[in-house]
Amino acid sequence: MRDHSFVAQIEARVSDAITRVDKPWGHELIWAKTDRYVGKILHIEAGHVLSLQYHNVKDETIYVLVGEIILRTGQVDRLTERRMRPGESLHISPKQIHQFEAVVTSDLLEVSTPEIDDVVRLKDRYGRVPPK
Repeated sequence: MRDHSFVAQIEARVSDAITRVDKPWGHELIWAKTDRYVGKILHIEAGHVLSLQYHNVKDETIYVLVGEIILRTGQVDRLTERRMRPGESLHISPKQIHQFEAVVTSDLLEVSTPEIDDVVRLKDRYGRVPPK
């Protein structure tokens, strides 16, 4: 069965300027990286959940290209859920706790400030939360 997802189409034409970063939930394609901004596509496999996290400095906006996600935001003990579908976007400010879950295999466009390693994980099903 052929994969007709947006990311699969891009990967078929991938250039040296695009970096693929494998993740336990899927992968990222970093398609732009400068000292002022970063552009990524997050490919999240169905049923997978990214870390409950926040960023100290990183400021980002996501746009759903393909699929459907559940976005959780709020306080760790009081998260609210919002379903997001293609064409919907959301700004995530520094310090805002958030988490993505793919209802179906989904592709998200993320544009952010360049602090790609600025991740504070609060919960993670893949064991990536540092010990306290």
